[in-house]
Amino acid sequence: MSASGADRSSLFGRLRDGLQRTRRQLGERLANVLGRRGDLDASALERLEEALLEADVGPTTAGRLVARARGRMDQDPALDLEAALEAAATELLASHRADLSPRGAKPWVAVVLGVNGCGKTTLVGKLAADCARHGLSTMLVAADTFRAAAAEQLMVWAERAGATVVRAREGGDPAAVVHDGLEASRARGLDVVWIDTAGRLHTKRNLMSELEKIVRVCGRSVPGAPHHTLLVLDATVGQNSLAQARTFAELVPITSIAINKLDGTARGGAVLAIADELGLPISVVGLGEGIDDWAAFDPEAFARGLF
Repeated sequence: MSASGADRSSLFGRLRDGLQRTRRQLGERLANVLGRRGDLDASALERLEEALLEADVGPTTAGRLVARARGRMDQDPALDLEAALEAAATELLASHRADLSPRGAKPWVAVVLGVNGCGKTTLVGKLAADCARHGLSTMLVAADTFRAAAAEQLMVWAERAGATVVRAREGGDPAAVVHDGLEASRARGLDVVWIDTAGRLHTKRNLMSELEKIVRVCGRSVPGAPHHTLLVLDATVGQNSLAQARTFAELVPITSIAINKLDGTARGGAVLAIADELGLPISVVGLGEGIDDWAAFDPEAFARGLF
């Protein structure tokens, strides 16, 4: 799941389209500032920080981003503010990234989690389709036994992806479904298992504790599993996603973050805050509802699309 050559060019185009609302908002506020070179006066700095805050970058990350950009401009007088911000954002994001490509275990097991409505099941379907496209035998485990349509939705995606599904009756024990799915995947010699968990509010301690149980069951069924724990966040909620991520990370080790719904928000700047304040790598971005409307996260492409 890495972008290069023509794929990298296509990724930039899709990110640019997805970040259009955020970029337009920044451009409107900073129309007469982004082209400046040299030292920035107090008025320009104030406008810059206000624009970043409106894009949901957050005060802490906005301050760091501006400081990095000014440092680059001091080092290179030919650099304008737009180029300096792009370079600073790329640097910040590049220090927090992860590869979601299955490797090193069979089956390679990934647990996908997040709050209600963040788009987990749709993303799981897209990722499973990508695995199948690369010749990997794939299983989807419907561990969301609370939402009536969850298993049916996953089965639709599995059919499109060419994957198998393990599901349980509605209201069943999610950990038991995970156990059954992993045992079946081992017996069949499958390559990849994606576990789609129920959406849960990060404030509901009993449901959050259930995630801990699922993770424990993974490790008992497959040594070293889960090999990847993917936290899906909704870009449209902006800074609120930080609180969600912090709570999830307190209970289970998060390997990487997926940022969904980047195509419909003016809060794309929150991605910078997520990487900077949480120190968690970003592996995937969701850019729409189609089976190919996602991309491996690329810091440079994201920064270019933002500014």
